[in-house]
Amino acid sequence: DPVPAGTPGLLLVRGPNLMRGYLNRPEATAAAFTADGWFRTGDLGVLDADGYLRITGRIKDLIISGGENLTPARIEEAVAAHPAVQEACVIGVADPLRGEVPKAFVTLKPGTAAEPLEIRSFCRGRLSAAEVPREVEILSEMPRTFTGKIHKRALREREAGKRAGRGD
Repeated sequence: DPVPAGTPGLLLVRGPNLMRGYLNRPEATAAAFTADGWFRTGDLGVLDADGYLRITGRIKDLIISGGENLTPARIEEAVAAHPAVQEACVIGVADPLRGEVPKAFVTLKPGTAAEPLEIRSFCRGRLSAAEVPREVEILSEMPRTFTGKIHKRALREREAGKRAGRGD
């Protein structure tokens, strides 16, 4: 169902230039398309009052913490506003009480210093309590995909390995 302007939602598209489905993958096609032909992009977005769309993240990146849907992009924006932070990336990590909680990975600007607790404190005035990263890890550099984007899956796999006791 369409959502009102200003309300986050899942982006669906439809048109004559869109694929009809996945080759030899009827289950994937059925999962990706609604019964009336709308394609579920996996993107989250918000329409403004003028009808302009702002992509706010990916549904697979959504962090569900204690029943709240948290968007990593919003948290990343707040973390990156810290004067020492060069880049920020946020993922959800397992939590026994809340299901998932946000964890931030950051790189620092050359010639600056910051501690994880300082970055968390900085975020408290900018985010809800659930959105404040439970952990902040400072990296020398972010892992990248071949296109130069931050490789979130690599960070998730690295984190899963650490939590499983492999210490990756």
